[in-house]
Amino acid sequence: MSNDTIVLAHGSGGRLTHNLIRDVFVRHFSNPMLNAQDDAAIWTPRPSEAARLAFSTDSYVVQPIFFPGGDIGKLAVCGTVNDLAMVGAQPLYLSASFILEEGLPLADLERIVASMAATAHEAGVEIIAGDTKVVDRGSADQVFISTAGVGVVPDGIAISGANAKPGDLVIVSGPIGVHGLAIMSHREGLQFSFPLASDCAPLNGLVTAMLRADTQIHCLRDPTRGGLATTLNEIAGQSEVGIEIDEAEVPIPESVQAACELLGLDPFYAANEGKLVAVVAAEAGTAILDAMQSHPYGQAAAVIGRVTSTHRSRVVLRTVLGAHRILDMLTGAQLPRIC
Repeated sequence: MSNDTIVLAHGSGGRLTHNLIRDVFVRHFSNPMLNAQDDAAIWTPRPSEAARLAFSTDSYVVQPIFFPGGDIGKLAVCGTVNDLAMVGAQPLYLSASFILEEGLPLADLERIVASMAATAHEAGVEIIAGDTKVVDRGSADQVFISTAGVGVVPDGIAISGANAKPGDLVIVSGPIGVHGLAIMSHREGLQFSFPLASDCAPLNGLVTAMLRADTQIHCLRDPTRGGLATTLNEIAGQSEVGIEIDEAEVPIPESVQAACELLGLDPFYAANEGKLVAVVAAEAGTAILDAMQSHPYGQAAAVIGRVTSTHRSRVVLRTVLGAHRILDMLTGAQLPRIC
């Protein structure tokens, strides 16, 4: 690690985050389930049992805690539900832990908890355990939430960031960059002539529809911190393959593109909270894409590229002008505290 102290970029989801995980957490906690570095760990409780369980945990420190399209409570439930869904699990139960700052209005807390309850109901999960701590004024930023979740992985499902194969199709479930730009514009008080609201949503229903169409889904990821470019780099690295993306096929809303141009940002690195990236067998692509486009959270799904055997562990973007450029993993902190 090049830094001897923690900096904001360590929480960006980009290269410094990955270095921190590799050089500190994985080095000390190393075990087969952790080392897979998927969105959730999968295990069989007893060798004699066929059922596989998935487990995931996450923390949320977004600022502001209320934003167009959601709030920190909705984000907390969606984030953990989606992490379980990204390994093909059916999410069942969540826990929720709250760190509350002295002075937080009780009405704000109730609004957050009600939002969590509504989102859990939509996702078909229950929040069955939790914890609450209160810290001195100035020791936190209103409220921090940590959630953990458990789910069941159906038989015949094998989804991992290490399973991409040359020839596979890369599909994104809809327009990218919406969440990150909605948070940034609201935080900075920027007014645009077009609406920007977070796409935060539970994606387990969408994944279920995809698996019903065809189980040949090799990888699933929700491109949160670090955006689409970083997520594709994670898959390329884990699977030791190349990925080629066609810029003309990537759905980028005009509002996101305009906001990025104004703020000097790149939409490929902007965070998403209601989108997924799927790497699927080519022969299953049509059935899975149709299933996605028939679901409310996948209506704008599109095939954006392919997995290749060349330029291993790299992502290459074919631009609208026909040129090629490498899409590297995010460096620095483009949009801090967006989840």
